[in-house]
Amino acid sequence: MNGAYEAAILDLDGTVYLGDGLVPGADESVQRLRDRGAEVLFLTNKAIARRRDYSEKLTGLGIETAESDVINSGWVTAQYLKKNHPTAEAFVVGETPLLEEFHDAGLSTTTERPGDLVVASMDRQFDYEALELALETLDGGAPFVATNPDRTCPIEGGAIPDAAGMIGAIEGVTGQTVDEILGKPSPTMVETALDKVGVEPESCLMIGDRIETDIKMGKRAGMTTVLVLSGVTDREILQESEISPDYVLESLADIDEVLQER
Repeated sequence: MNGAYEAAILDLDGTVYLGDGLVPGADESVQRLRDRGAEVLFLTNKAIARRRDYSEKLTGLGIETAESDVINSGWVTAQYLKKNHPTAEAFVVGETPLLEEFHDAGLSTTTERPGDLVVASMDRQFDYEALELALETLDGGAPFVATNPDRTCPIEGGAIPDAAGMIGAIEGVTGQTVDEILGKPSPTMVETALDKVGVEPESCLMIGDRIETDIKMGKRAGMTTVLVLSGVTDREILQESEISPDYVLESLADIDEVLQER
């Protein structure tokens, strides 16, 4: 179709699925995008799983997905450290999948002693000892990076704390603000995603449930932004936000409202 979107970048939690359950109609909408010739890329800020884990989950939910069709903040952070701090030992506040991502990139990590820099991410085992080691690491002004800025992660029936809790705790005791956040809405994340789909921003959809990450990133890059209300954002939050998406849908199932205008 002439003028059709050439690519669509989709958030996962709250957009395609909630917890272990598919958002009703999401699988059919992804297929419609693909049938219209759009390259579909899944982009998530969660670093508590590997890209292959997300591809396997999506495939199991009926959305055939290759590992290369998924980018997450853990992988992007590993590539950033490999380029900018290749010999540093990172003290990591994060879970096993993030550590595995770093090791696959040839990076050194520690969780039991101070390192050369701090990486903060969602960590459901975060404790006082980790906070103390982060304080020791940053005492000399070491770099402080984070995988993503999300306050919460949507799940079926509610939400759970995300990386912002760990970042805030470390900032609070050290007085040092995080230097670099690699996940959405960072320029690094959007550049990585656009390089992967290989299209100009104006030919790409950005679809997500979070205004301050998904929609902010998409608008800043010049993509057509689509907010879905199936995750963390409701109409009251939308009304109070200074960021205005191009489209607002109840869920991904309503994607035809966007596609029929192109």
